Amino acid sequence: MRKKTRHLFAIAGLLGAMQCFAQTKFEPVLGEISRDSLRQHMAFLGSDALAGRGTGTPGELAAADYLRGVFRRYNLQSPRQTEDYFQMIPMHGSLPLAESVLRIHYNEKIIDLNLGSDYLLMKTGPQTFVSQPVEMVFAGYGIVAPEFDYNDYQNTDVRGKIVVALSGEPPSENPAYFNGKAESIYALPEAKLRQAISRGALGILLIADQFYTNSQHWERLQREFTFEDVTLAYRSVSQFSAVLNPVTAYELLQKSGIPLDRLRQNTEQGQQENFTLNSRLSFKGEFIERNFRSPNVIGFLPGNDPVLAERTVIVSAHYDHLGIGPAVAGDSIYNGVFDNAAGVAATLEIARVLSESRENLRRSVLFVLLTGEEKGLLGSQFYVDHPVVPLFQTVANVNIDGLAMFDLFDDIVGIGAELSSLDAFLANAAGATGLQVANLPEMIVMMQAFDRSDQIAFAQAGIPSVLTMEGLNYRNLTPAEGLRLIREWGETRYHTPFDDMYQPMNLEAARLHTRFLAQLCAILASSDDEPQWHSNSRFRTVRLQTIAEKR
Repeated sequence: MRKKTRHLFAIAGLLGAMQCFAQTKFEPVLGEISRDSLRQHMAFLGSDALAGRGTGTPGELAAADYLRGVFRRYNLQSPRQTEDYFQMIPMHGSLPLAESVLRIHYNEKIIDLNLGSDYLLMKTGPQTFVSQPVEMVFAGYGIVAPEFDYNDYQNTDVRGKIVVALSGEPPSENPAYFNGKAESIYALPEAKLRQAISRGALGILLIADQFYTNSQHWERLQREFTFEDVTLAYRSVSQFSAVLNPVTAYELLQKSGIPLDRLRQNTEQGQQENFTLNSRLSFKGEFIERNFRSPNVIGFLPGNDPVLAERTVIVSAHYDHLGIGPAVAGDSIYNGVFDNAAGVAATLEIARVLSESRENLRRSVLFVLLTGEEKGLLGSQFYVDHPVVPLFQTVANVNIDGLAMFDLFDDIVGIGAELSSLDAFLANAAGATGLQVANLPEMIVMMQAFDRSDQIAFAQAGIPSVLTMEGLNYRNLTPAEGLRLIREWGETRYHTPFDDMYQPMNLEAARLHTRFLAQLCAILASSDDEPQWHSNSRFRTVRLQTIAEKR
């Protein structure tokens, strides 16, 4: 699940919110989902032999070849725009070395900060160099939000300087102000970098949340940033951006006569303190760089309706993971079984059962197994830039990132379904599977899950999209026990070598989740209706544009 900077200040996550409504019942006839097949696919993709399926590694290419073989076996077509099921994507990789030099200049004194212990690089490569010492300007949270009458840059000139900003955003209990307790898009590090660059800054230095003052938590963040930074080759230009250990930040601001604790308190209370630090920054990185290609794996199942066959449902899941990284308890292979060999296994089973009942499908179905999700949704971003099926003819995206793993369940949640009439399709599929539609507790709603996996790329291209997870109405667990297991998994297995085939897993729960997803996809491919964005959705305008432009 998603890129290191997307998880920078909320690493634990499993997922978001929704509401659903009824739709005319439609229950396509589908074959049974095979628990053994799910396990077989997960075991191969999550095996040590594939070395964690890091983007652009031999292990990931072996996984892609396996997926291509399964598509062939299920008689899916290779779209003509692909190379034997592969949509090859040019990428650029850059790995920072310890020899990188970040210097803080105080008059005659120079302090060299250490990569890893003092700071972490969000962007890499020669374009991040700051060759001469430049001024640093503190700018609160580094946010400009006109709809909230909020501007951290008011009366502040940051041209040619480095912006220093706090992570996060102004605290709020009001959902109408920065989403209340939930995180808004303004808290994302990428958004802060874009804002700083748009105002002429050379880059940004983010101060990590106080949560990371704990060495154990900082070590976990270090692991996230140890892996290679990968970008789309045609989007590789960036500027300096780093996150500062709060302990190091405390010392930096203390030398400027501004205690960090007081600064946080004043900023949280809306007392903006923009000022120039009495120090300057320079940076010269040392990197190992490479150019390579990595494939999306795409299989096409044509529909049978003479009119609707031109309309397509996309079923997606990312097959990459983190690869090999820092050893934890002697294990350095980050297998990524539930993130996301499980989602890929579900996609393959859905492809099988839909292929076996293809005569019932009116619309076409495109199965897109995505690379580079962990590096920043690269595969999905490339796909919507270079679609195999025109965007305006793509009616929906069902993204699968993880499966139920703890226990059988009686309700399902559609993350993002509330933004479109997908909520009605979700309710229909739930009924066909003997499930109810549910909401999630506030703790998980706050994770803003819809913006953290590949479905957001499809949504931003105007395609109604959804990600699903089980609700908390488990058959053998209380909701509190279920929440505890979710929290523990996020803290002890997510993005670690312990997300492997040896962890506890309930394959009957995974099978039930997959059966629901297969019903949802079949209904989308066969219904009279097609999902439409609700009138207040932020993605509706893009959809209207792609339809008008027929692209």
